[in-house]
Amino acid sequence: MRLVDANRWVFRAVLSHRSRTILTALGIAIGITSVTLLTAIGEGVQHYVLDSFSQFGARIVAISPGLKKTHGAGGLLSTVRPLTLDDAESLRLIPGVEKVVPVVQGAGVVEYHKRQRSGVILGVGADMTEAWKFNVAIGQFFSGEIGDGRAIAVLGYTMRQELFAERSPLGQYIRIGGQRFRVIGAIEEKGQMLGTDMDDVVYIPAQRALQMFNRESLIEVDVVFSANTSLATIEKRITRHLIDRHGREDVTLTSQNDMLESMGKILNILKISVAALGSISLLVGSVGILAIMTTTVRERTGEIGLLRAVGASKTTILWLFLGEAIALASLGGLLGIALLFLITAFLNIVLPNLPVAFNPLFLGLAIFISAVIGLLAGVVPAAKAAQLDPIEALREE
Repeated sequence: MRLVDANRWVFRAVLSHRSRTILTALGIAIGITSVTLLTAIGEGVQHYVLDSFSQFGARIVAISPGLKKTHGAGGLLSTVRPLTLDDAESLRLIPGVEKVVPVVQGAGVVEYHKRQRSGVILGVGADMTEAWKFNVAIGQFFSGEIGDGRAIAVLGYTMRQELFAERSPLGQYIRIGGQRFRVIGAIEEKGQMLGTDMDDVVYIPAQRALQMFNRESLIEVDVVFSANTSLATIEKRITRHLIDRHGREDVTLTSQNDMLESMGKILNILKISVAALGSISLLVGSVGILAIMTTTVRERTGEIGLLRAVGASKTTILWLFLGEAIALASLGGLLGIALLFLITAFLNIVLPNLPVAFNPLFLGLAIFISAVIGLLAGVVPAAKAAQLDPIEALREE
C-alpha cells in the first residue's frame, strides 16, 4: 500500500467517528496540559524564589549564633555565647571584608498621630543599604558606628505609604513600641520575597533594637566580601577570627550560594513531583486510546479481512492501526497545546502575579510525548489486528 493511501485510510478512520475521536483526544489533551502547565508553574516559582534570594547579592555571608548541630542557629533563643555588636565591629578587621551588617529582628506597632500599623522592626547597621542593595528614596540612611543607639528610623515603602500617604515623613516623629523615633529617610520599593512584604518594615539602629527587644545577641551578622576573595577563604577567616574571640566554634555560616543551592534542590524536587502528578492524566489518556483501538479492531474485523484478502501484509495492517493510534494521540497533543494557551491567558487575567515560565523544551516535547503514548497504547490492538486470519475476518463480515 502506498504511503498516500495509508495516510488517507488513517485519517478517514479517525474522522469517521468524530465524537469518539474528540473525547479520546481530549483525554490526552488534558494530560499534556496538566504536565506542561504544572511544570511551567514549578519553573516560574523556581525562578521567582531564586531571583528573590539573589536580589541581595552573591558575595554575602550570614553569620548566626550557635552551631547547626546543636540547634543554636537563628539567635532567637539564648546561646552560651551571644553574637554581639563588638563581634560585628571586629569583623571589619578581617582582610577581604567590605561591609558588615548586624541584624536584630522584632515586631511592633508603629504609630503616627492617629494612624497605627503593625510591622517588622529591623535593627541594622549603617552598611545595610549598600550590602543589601537597597536604595534610599528620600532623606538618608543611618551613619556612624555600629554601636550608634540614637532614636532614629528609616521607613520601608509600604510603611511610609500607610502612615504618611503622600506627605513627606522626613523630620516627623513616630512611636515604635511606645518609644519615640525621628524619621530621617525612606527606602525605595523593594517588593515581596516568598510572600513577605519587604517594604512593610521600619529600620532602626541595631543598638537601639537590642535595647527595645531586651536582647543580648544579634540574630545574625551579614558580611559582604570583596570580589577578589573566594568564598572558602572568607569563611575560613571569619571562623578563625570568631574562634579567637569566643574560644571555640559557636557560629553558623551560611552563604548566598548555600541558600540558592538548597532552594534550587527543593524546588527541583517540587517541580518533578507536580509533573509526576500531572502525568497521571497522561496515563488515563493512554488507557482511553487502548480501549478505543481495541473496540475499533473488533468493529472493523471485516475491513481487516478484506485488506488481507486483497494482498495487504500483516506489517501493513500493524502500521495502519498504529498510525491511527498515533494520529489520535497527536490530535490530543495539538488540542492540549491549544487548551494550555487558553488556560494561561485566563490565569494571566485572574492571577496576574502567578509566576509561570514555559520551557520551550516542554512545549516541543508535548506532541512527541503524545505520539509516543499513541504508539505504546496502540501496539496491542494493532498486533491483534495484524494477526487476524483473513478468512475468519471475512466470515465475521
